[in-house]
Amino acid sequence: MRKINFILSLAAALAMAALPSCQQQKPTNTPTSGLAKVMCDESFQNILDQEVEVFEYSYKDANIMPLYMSESAALDSLLHQKVDLIITSRDLTPEQRDILKGQGRAYRSRKIAVDAVAIIVNKANDIDELSMNDLRDIFTGKSTKWGKVFPTKTLKNDDIQVVFDGNGSGIVHYVKNKFLGGKEFPIKVYAQKSTDDVFKAVQAHKNAIGFIGVSWITDDLKGNQEPIEQRVSKLNSNDPNDVTAIDFTDKIKVMKVRAENQIQGVKPYQAYLFDGSYPLFRTIYAIDASAGGTLDHGFYSFLTGVIGQKIILHTGVLPAAEPIRVVEAVK
Repeated sequence: MRKINFILSLAAALAMAALPSCQQQKPTNTPTSGLAKVMCDESFQNILDQEVEVFEYSYKDANIMPLYMSESAALDSLLHQKVDLIITSRDLTPEQRDILKGQGRAYRSRKIAVDAVAIIVNKANDIDELSMNDLRDIFTGKSTKWGKVFPTKTLKNDDIQVVFDGNGSGIVHYVKNKFLGGKEFPIKVYAQKSTDDVFKAVQAHKNAIGFIGVSWITDDLKGNQEPIEQRVSKLNSNDPNDVTAIDFTDKIKVMKVRAENQIQGVKPYQAYLFDGSYPLFRTIYAIDASAGGTLDHGFYSFLTGVIGQKIILHTGVLPAAEPIRVVEAVK
């Protein structure tokens, strides 16, 4: 019996001695290591994918899981304690803050970008510009055919087909508030499963008009497909001449939009977001309810920091903190 007890005691001692080394091998959750989930409005996916790629390259032990969904679903997940970090076009309401407070969760919220709501139409559409009043007439049902909006040779009798990226998306919420006082659409609109589907629908139907985040239509003229090592090196440099030229894809037509006090419309370029000329814009927030010292909090700090803001600058969206430079291209 003594021999058995001795063997058991020795085994227990060896197990206890080995425990610290096993614990050291396990990945820990720190601001730069571990696993974190981020739930994000689907219209911001192009940008967050780039943020995650650079962050994970910079911190090899970090694992960020971005989940893309409607804005409403992301907010619900935060309030029901399914996630601690979300990206949304709405800050928390006082009632939502009270819910987090009742759960014993501190939170931080910061504006990380100003996103343009871009209007895209099929290349066969011969209309180049819409006013805010034109858009209001479309959403209220006053104008149901393209010929009623503007004299057009190709679409005079064609019905206007309004396409969004989903019923609960941030863009749908924005348009309802902007043009309908928050009320439901009095017209038939088409909700797609994703922003990419909106793009495809506009390409396929000459009478369609789509509303998407501007990052989905930008083409980085300096090549955003550079190797990650090269991109990270540029992001970490302080070269004042490292300017990314942004233009729009030629697969669809990007509409100019004219504000009510303007003579001429403009497209959703960063410079026109910066000076307020482009009237369809929304604020993007990062909202974090995680504990300090966690990977969630570390990624939140990255998004709101210098490198995270530079990444946003290179996507066609206006960063909240990184200063915008207007560069005139010389041909």
